[in-house]
Amino acid sequence: MRPSVSDILKAFLSPNIMIKALRILLQQGPRALFIKIVFVLRPRIRIQYKLYLLAQKTLEDSEDTKRDKAKAFQYRPKVSILVPVYNTDERWLRLCIESVLNQVYDNWELCIADGGSTKKHIRRILEEYAQYYSRIKVKFLTENKGIAGNSNEALALATGEFVGFLDHDDELPPSALYEVVKLLNESQDIDFVYSDEDIISTKGERFDPYFKPDWSPDTLRSTNYICHFAVIREKIVDEVGGFRKGYEGSQDYDLFLRIIERTERIAHIPKVLYHWRSHPSSAAYSPSAKMYAYNSAKKALKEHINRMSLNGEVYDGPFLGSYRIKYRIAGSPMVSIIIPTKDKVDALEGCITSILKRSSYENFKIFIVYNQSVERETLKYYKEFKNGSKIKILSYDKPFNFSAINNYAVSQLDSEYIIFLNNDTKIISSDWIEAMLEFAQRKDVGAVGPLLYFPDETIQHAGVILGIRGYVGHSHKYFPRNSFGYMGRARVIQNLSAVTGACLMTKKEVFYKIGGFDENCSHAFNDIDFCLNIRKNGYLIVYTPYAELYHYECLTRGYDDTSEKKARSKKEAEYFQRKWKDVLAKGDPYYNPNLTLDMEDFSIRIPIR
Repeated sequence: MRPSVSDILKAFLSPNIMIKALRILLQQGPRALFIKIVFVLRPRIRIQYKLYLLAQKTLEDSEDTKRDKAKAFQYRPKVSILVPVYNTDERWLRLCIESVLNQVYDNWELCIADGGSTKKHIRRILEEYAQYYSRIKVKFLTENKGIAGNSNEALALATGEFVGFLDHDDELPPSALYEVVKLLNESQDIDFVYSDEDIISTKGERFDPYFKPDWSPDTLRSTNYICHFAVIREKIVDEVGGFRKGYEGSQDYDLFLRIIERTERIAHIPKVLYHWRSHPSSAAYSPSAKMYAYNSAKKALKEHINRMSLNGEVYDGPFLGSYRIKYRIAGSPMVSIIIPTKDKVDALEGCITSILKRSSYENFKIFIVYNQSVERETLKYYKEFKNGSKIKILSYDKPFNFSAINNYAVSQLDSEYIIFLNNDTKIISSDWIEAMLEFAQRKDVGAVGPLLYFPDETIQHAGVILGIRGYVGHSHKYFPRNSFGYMGRARVIQNLSAVTGACLMTKKEVFYKIGGFDENCSHAFNDIDFCLNIRKNGYLIVYTPYAELYHYECLTRGYDDTSEKKARSKKEAEYFQRKWKDVLAKGDPYYNPNLTLDMEDFSIRIPIR
């Protein structure tokens, strides 16, 4: 049964929630209303997901239809599912095996290695299945070699072109292998496939879906977001040596990091193809259940960056399972900070003062580009820096055009690195320059952006999402400052499609390679257009939450609240949409299509015809 719009409204807009919302509106104003409603609704994610699953079921082909389509695939590689087993509860083990038997794609084998289980039911169950199903291979070990060693024993049984990884108490939905092979039929050169996942309770209830971004190397170095369901070309797994002892708990993470050093042919299926079992002794139930896994992960990351010749250190992140790689900065290169401004001297002075007082990086120079300033106090303030070594004043005596102003300012610089900074910002973290520079210095990175807050301690920008309300939106906008965001994404270093021009670092070399800012975007979309051009030229965009600033949005230029401004805004929006029509149509690769484009809160998009 397909959920109706009224079903959805009833699920979210209960009388209690509406009464709370109205009270907040009367007491605190619209922004507080937004924040409170979002965080009252977010605990209702299980309701959202139930509606999503109900709707999704009506839109997908039946299992019989998929089974017929699977038989017609031109490319039908064998997939070996590897399952290391040790003292598994009988119920979970049977459900795990049955989930493989129920696959609609039939060219698979199940390779099970039992690590010397002491529970008698294990041998009985495995021998039972192996006797009735020739595609189930079982190896009984005389000792427990740990999850890495046991996994390698399962790998040794594999004869498939690809191998997939399944934990002994988890489940695959019937279409898991079908979706993987369907993708491989579209692109047979793919080496590594991963999917979305959710958690399944001991009662079989599915909840907490993780709708992931497409391939994002810096995100993977911050947290093992790939996790389940992963299917990798067997030849490459062999080449890197399979699983390694000494990385227990993060043996898959260690394997993934070694795999990505060999191939960039990595694809993501934005569908839930794995159910991670939640029970008292599982990491899905409690992240602290396997604390040793986090030390293993840091060890794997450190070795990975060493192999990649990335000079840095690995630290714990803000939550369990997150990490920060802090790259060492080569030398002390000059960084030029460009700040366009027109009057509003109080805002500018606050910005400049915060840079000078709080920045721990010393080799920088500020270029204030005044754009037809007329107020006496402003002109007086400029004179203070007339002969200064740290601050230089540039004049741009033409009508405001953000792109043209910054293009002109860059032409006056000779530094290798540039920060474009709004005058309505204030520095919070003393190492904000270093936090961005450590990424900007990498050859594969084209631009870096920080975490910005509104003065009321809510998030203003944690990266940019393409497609929000038909254009773009700011990730986690209005979330509380101490929020981790969706699956921790507000608080980890990651790759994104764009970052805001309110504070953006790039290399001068990259700036000129892409032709600078597009001056057709005088007021809006110039920063997004800039980032998309960077990505078009093969560079990564990095968001780092370790550079933090306040942003007093639109303090100088104001909002588009007049008919003239609205017309200009519409014209620039239409230009941006025409220019990037194909990119926008494909969707943001760093934002999952199962998440809403109506808001910036990462809530689930419920498909309704």
